[in-house]
Amino acid sequence: MSQDVFFPRVETERLILKPLLPSDAPGLLAIFSDAEVMRYWNTAPWADVQEAIAFIEKSNESMRGQQSLVLGIWLRSTDELAGKCMLFSYDKASRRAEIGFGLARSCWGRGYISEAGEALIQYGFDSLGLRRIEAEIDPANQASAKALGKLGFSHEGLLRQRWEVNGVVSDSAIYGRLLSDHPARHG
Repeated sequence: MSQDVFFPRVETERLILKPLLPSDAPGLLAIFSDAEVMRYWNTAPWADVQEAIAFIEKSNESMRGQQSLVLGIWLRSTDELAGKCMLFSYDKASRRAEIGFGLARSCWGRGYISEAGEALIQYGFDSLGLRRIEAEIDPANQASAKALGKLGFSHEGLLRQRWEVNGVVSDSAIYGRLLSDHPARHG
């Protein structure tokens, strides 16, 4: 598989998905230092720009190693960094990966996750040859559950007491979407 397949530029009607650069760190910090954005994550909000830089460096290294795909989400109309989307825990032999998103609060409720998500899912199925994409969310995160439903994911189970962050224990809801779930979308 070509190295370039892990550094794509994917365009939709309103969005551009592309790899993050070190110069994107301040914009990324502005998004992921927001406690509301990070409310259901298994890590605390970022505290300084070094965390954003480290995330970008780790993401790009993981992409060079063909272990994950981490793309920034930009608004085409303003070239504003709106968030990030990821296919991670990539298992080439099993043709599966996990999907994740993070979006600036100012961009919530505008359908960007559905738009970026479907583009990323199609890229995973068509370019990475995935057969299965999984998502793990906090069961209390109803916005993510709704977004996953719109993206064609099925709720598959619950992992009890999966995470503990800052002394708070939470469960994980598991969702999955198979290549065969929506065959008309591929090609």
